[in-house]
Amino acid sequence: MIKAGIIGGSGYTGGELIRLLLNHPEVEIDFVYSTTKAGTKISSAHQDLLGQTDLRFSSTVNERIDVLFLCLGHGNSSKFLKEYTFANQTKIIDLSNDFRLRADATFDGKTFVYGLPELFKSKIEQTQCIANPGCFATAIQLALLPLAKAELLANEVHINAITGSTGAGIKPSETSHFSWRNNNVSWYKPFTHQHLGEIGESLSSFGHATGKLRFLPNRGNFTRGILATAYTKFDGSLEDAIKLYRSFYSEALFTQISEEPIHLKQVVNTNNCHIHLHKDDDVLLVTSAIDNLLKGASGQAVQNMNLMFGFEEAKGLQLKAGVF
Repeated sequence: MIKAGIIGGSGYTGGELIRLLLNHPEVEIDFVYSTTKAGTKISSAHQDLLGQTDLRFSSTVNERIDVLFLCLGHGNSSKFLKEYTFANQTKIIDLSNDFRLRADATFDGKTFVYGLPELFKSKIEQTQCIANPGCFATAIQLALLPLAKAELLANEVHINAITGSTGAGIKPSETSHFSWRNNNVSWYKPFTHQHLGEIGESLSSFGHATGKLRFLPNRGNFTRGILATAYTKFDGSLEDAIKLYRSFYSEALFTQISEEPIHLKQVVNTNNCHIHLHKDDDVLLVTSAIDNLLKGASGQAVQNMNLMFGFEEAKGLQLKAGVF
């Protein structure tokens, strides 16, 4: 058994991580650190855990744990790591955007590997520190990586993706308030979303030039999940595209190519990404769907932990979708 520590366990991603680790056969949660809820039961913040754990939020940190998960707001992970010094053997998985870009990947003597297993599995297996990808970034990269590797992304790519309200975090805001969000849909950060940087770096990792990414994110009136559509010029047949994608993801445990059009309920509450391909004239439409809190955050973090410690990649992640 390895011992895990969680920093920032009262939010959505921290809560999902606690749920996953409580049921992971190789992990014991050593502490869940919180500055606002120290001393209170974890089940008081995550009420579905009543009867599942007697753990309380901690005001102290064990610096000799085996793995540390940082579930903090963007910009706070680097501040936290400056304040605390962990043992050399402690592996770190950061769920914020502090270390995702190459320019930020080296910090205080540590080098963070970008934690997208479908792209960097061998590097993840050998590293001590992981920068977990963003949720939109995960859905969009998985939709486009096979085309990038095959040098088929030279043209402009138009991307439209809609996310649930949990993507905005647990802290209330004007656009996450029920009265605003319910029966409502809107776009935000048109063509400037912060995940574009990490998406661009991953797509260019094969050494090929890629076309401009025109990304329009949307807020949906549901709680969790991301449905992303991307389309670009494609001269091959639909069969060519399907063959390309099946080959690229042939060893990916959590990414599946669907022959039928996909929807969110297939993947919500799972660590899966489902992808569907559609061709119209010379345009290829790629649709991807993930759960933003699992494959887009905490589930992928556990997947990365499994790879880092040599566990089975899917251990603790055999989750069931709620399709009805």
